[in-house]
Amino acid sequence: MMKNIALIYMGGTFGCVGDPLSPMPAETFFPKLEELLENTYPVECFCAPAIKDSSACTAPDWLALIQSVQQLQGQGFQQFVIIHGTDTLSYACAVLAHLLGQSVQLVLTGSQYPLLNAAGTQPREFSDALENLCFALESVQQVEAGVYLAFQQALIHGRTALKQHTTELKAFAGVEAEVRIPPQPPVQLIQSSDLLKAEKFNCMSIMMQPIGLKSQYSNLKQLLAAPPHFLILQGFGTGNLAVDQQIIALIDAFYHAGCAVILTTQVPFGATDQRYAIADWVQNSRILLNDGYGHADLYAKALKMYLQYDSVEQWHTHWYE
Repeated sequence: MMKNIALIYMGGTFGCVGDPLSPMPAETFFPKLEELLENTYPVECFCAPAIKDSSACTAPDWLALIQSVQQLQGQGFQQFVIIHGTDTLSYACAVLAHLLGQSVQLVLTGSQYPLLNAAGTQPREFSDALENLCFALESVQQVEAGVYLAFQQALIHGRTALKQHTTELKAFAGVEAEVRIPPQPPVQLIQSSDLLKAEKFNCMSIMMQPIGLKSQYSNLKQLLAAPPHFLILQGFGTGNLAVDQQIIALIDAFYHAGCAVILTTQVPFGATDQRYAIADWVQNSRILLNDGYGHADLYAKALKMYLQYDSVEQWHTHWYE
């Protein structure tokens, strides 16, 4: 059964060696990894198109990874485990979940400590890497179709993953795999044109601060000269944000400049909720609401909209579908 699982290595702390840490080349890392797994998990290993520190990963890297998964599906693989760095692991999970949907059984994992010692010759004395990988390999054979994150004996839906601690072994939180969430329809095969388009994808998120409305307006207006495709405003509580007519008009100006403005919350967990009076303005303005599971999920949804449609008008039309 394990030979039907494709193990894809994308770098990250998991495969790092040296001091300071840097990703180990795949041609030297794979033999070490296979040696540790061969008796229990005889999987087939593959290189991701880009092996790099995950803090340097962007949308084209994840789209190229999806291309690799789809190509391996054509070779008969239906179960996938991906080793990825933890810095942007939640973003990778969300992007793959939005674009692959339930077309695969796929589990991402990583680690807070490297698998091997600094010299790259032996397993590291203290590490969560092998435990996380073995848990991911076991989980991918049991889960329903979809994209998941396996970390520190917790299996969670990829769309909901959030890195909650910089150094502790229990680094991620999210909705557990046993809890059902709405399925995502998969997209068509990722093409080279999608990677080229994604290189220009521009998404900005601003954590709003409790400052005066004049200052809020002034700060936002500076972006209007060269707006991103998607401007995310992180409000307070359930997504509350104090505005005046000037700011509402500015949001309208962003729309006419080709920028979709999205209101979300800076609170890590919980959905936006517009039941408070301060949110009445939302109903009559050109602002979208985050109906997802957090910052990474919102980024992934914006990317999907950007790839599927070519204008802010279309993004608004299809946002809540």
